[in-house]
Amino acid sequence: MLVVFGLGNPGTKYEGTRHNAGVETLLKMAAYYQVSLKRRCFSSFSSATIGDEVKLVFPLTYMNESGKVVLKTVNEGDEVIVISDQMDLPCGKIRLKKGGSSAGHNGLKSMLSFLPNNFTRMYIGVGRPKEGVSVPDHVLSKFSEEDRALVDKAEEKAASILESLIKGEESFAILQGQANSWSAI
Repeated sequence: MLVVFGLGNPGTKYEGTRHNAGVETLLKMAAYYQVSLKRRCFSSFSSATIGDEVKLVFPLTYMNESGKVVLKTVNEGDEVIVISDQMDLPCGKIRLKKGGSSAGHNGLKSMLSFLPNNFTRMYIGVGRPKEGVSVPDHVLSKFSEEDRALVDKAEEKAASILESLIKGEESFAILQGQANSWSAI
């Protein structure tokens, strides 16, 4: 099974923030397949299944504890994709990479404490903070109108790329040892 995680923070306070680009992409994917992410009683995640092959998962923990749901959602042999925001990419850019470090991203750091390093990362570019703005303030802020438009396009493109991977039109093998980048603009 393919398990796709969309990282973000739960709650309306964080909707539309840079840090929620991963879960926003996952929600676009769920809408495309006409499935709803559902939370089971006392569950620490919401999920939806597409056929017998794909599970979409939104950890309902805060970003720094995203990995805690891995034990409840991933089985041995499952392929894993984690979608997250990435400050080192400009708004409107997408990067797909197999393996690597957390690059300082606390959500990925948490995932790495529960998963082998070889899972696929899908990064949605959210841009660097402006001078004088702290990283937490930047990632927890909402986008400007211009950046929002770029990120919306990037999330739609990312959902399309994910769909190609799910359908087998793109191979995970192309990711071995290399990264692929796209621009949604």
